Amino acid sequence: MIRYQSSQSHANSLSSRSLAAQLIRVLAICLMALMTLRASQKAFGQQPSELNNYFTEYLQQAFAMRPIEATALGDHRFDHLIDDISKDARAKWLAHWKQTLAELPNVVSFKELSPSEQVDYQIFRDELIRNIWLAENTRPFAEDPRVFGRYISDSVYSLLTQSTLPMEVNLRNAISRIKEIPRVVAEAKLSIENPPRSILDTAILQNKGAIAFYEKEIFAIVGQTPQADELKKAAATAIDALKDYQTFLEGEVASRATGQWRLGKDLFSKKLELELDLGVSADSLLADAEAEFDRVQGEMYVVARQLWSRYFPKKTLPPDDAAGRRQTIAEVTSAVAQEHGKAETLVLDARDTVQAIKQFIHEHDILTLPDPDRCQIIEMPEFRRGNSLAYLDSALPLDPNGSSYYAVSPPLTIWGAAKVKSFLEEYNRHMLKVLTIHEAYPGHYVQLEYSNRCPSLIRRVLQSGVFIEGWAVYTEQMMLDQGFGDGDLALRLNQLKFYLRAVANAILDHKMHCTSMSDSEALSFLVLEAYQSESEARLKIVRAKQSSVQLSTYFAGRMAHYRLRQQIQRELDDKFELGRFHEAVLDHGSVPMKYLPELVRKRLSEPR
Repeated sequence: MIRYQSSQSHANSLSSRSLAAQLIRVLAICLMALMTLRASQKAFGQQPSELNNYFTEYLQQAFAMRPIEATALGDHRFDHLIDDISKDARAKWLAHWKQTLAELPNVVSFKELSPSEQVDYQIFRDELIRNIWLAENTRPFAEDPRVFGRYISDSVYSLLTQSTLPMEVNLRNAISRIKEIPRVVAEAKLSIENPPRSILDTAILQNKGAIAFYEKEIFAIVGQTPQADELKKAAATAIDALKDYQTFLEGEVASRATGQWRLGKDLFSKKLELELDLGVSADSLLADAEAEFDRVQGEMYVVARQLWSRYFPKKTLPPDDAAGRRQTIAEVTSAVAQEHGKAETLVLDARDTVQAIKQFIHEHDILTLPDPDRCQIIEMPEFRRGNSLAYLDSALPLDPNGSSYYAVSPPLTIWGAAKVKSFLEEYNRHMLKVLTIHEAYPGHYVQLEYSNRCPSLIRRVLQSGVFIEGWAVYTEQMMLDQGFGDGDLALRLNQLKFYLRAVANAILDHKMHCTSMSDSEALSFLVLEAYQSESEARLKIVRAKQSSVQLSTYFAGRMAHYRLRQQIQRELDDKFELGRFHEAVLDHGSVPMKYLPELVRKRLSEPR
């Protein structure tokens, strides 16, 4: 049932014609979301199938239990609610996944599905298997206080920035959710046990950001509104609860923050197998990464040697041995890093990279860019800062006409001058171009816009992180290979350094969780061998402790995309067209990479 609750204060401020128009728009958008769920394939010119119908029913039940998930995907019927995240409720989530997995082969005959639907079936099945394994083998609500931030701040922020419903409706729903924050905090206090200290520190920082969000940032987002008084009242109650929660995190939880962040080899290997879905073992991926690490270092040395005289005209090139090559790379990357902007203009500097990149993509037929362009470049909200410089919040799969946000984080205010300088050197003007390629054009923004057009509801909703991250990393080198930057060696050196970081991520991920690698050993590896600044390296170590397996997706996905490109290009020889190939890769949604070769070959057999 579509739910719409009018606001009396808003109604009094609008003419009857204006209110009627708002009502019609709200009902139309909500009906669209419902139709997308109940008849997605029909809406794209395809007949509904048993699989699509069953997945739709699964989503209906899942969204009723987890409204935040519905909002994140763009179904706005539950926007006024926050999940029940109690222990009993989470047990019901697990039971639902198990029941669905058991029913699936009985409800849907795999053999009778089309080849495309068989891919969808396996994606759905494997998602259920992953969810069940994670629920039974990890304890995020007990060990990772960051998960509560999704309910405390993300649930409200996404409503106000990504939903295409009128702001008045989004704000009404946001206020309803804000009123639930004390309940979320109470549940967090019951659930959190002894988290690892590194994870708790980030949760403390992000909760401070959440307090600031409700003190000031939310009012900047919504602007002047008849609902201002109601919003202020709800926010004040939330702030009280969050300040109390801050005291709880910094006091009681901190005193028992002795949890183990290291997964261990067995758990890590199984999680990696399920998350990557590539048929690659943890050990083989590590061996692949170590070999690639050496190769990329060799390329960096060739470029750094050519740049040496530009930055050190009166200094002799170091000896051509292992130590000398590392010294050459380190000194040249450090010199290039001095070509950076200011902390207060970092977001503007990132924005300035966009036009030239988009023009190059168009002129060189890299692929067809989304039209209209809905990507906005913004300053990262404070409650999301802490581990990375940037991210891409894409338009929602079930509300795809909304905006996407390429968010860039300025240096944290608590940092001293030395750390800020190091941060700006890491993200110098050359690196910002590579970052924009990765996050926006033709990386995450473009790829996820294509994904949102995919006819398959399953593929739009259940996306492969390996495909998504791998594509973004693949585009960095591809763009320069095709001539972006006009052969600027400083840009190429930063692209190689950025890619070396992705390779190092996979090595770090494995060794931090499967061996006894210490923080100091990890820091030495990242700074001395991967040429990262100390501040960047320390953030990466924290991230490795907080996000097991995710750091491996960049390298694993990039290699899968890169190798597929080589295979297809060899097969087609002089008939290969780069833009057509890229569109064939993106046309199928964010599918697990193991399905992509067959899908791409089929798409290339059809007209562009």
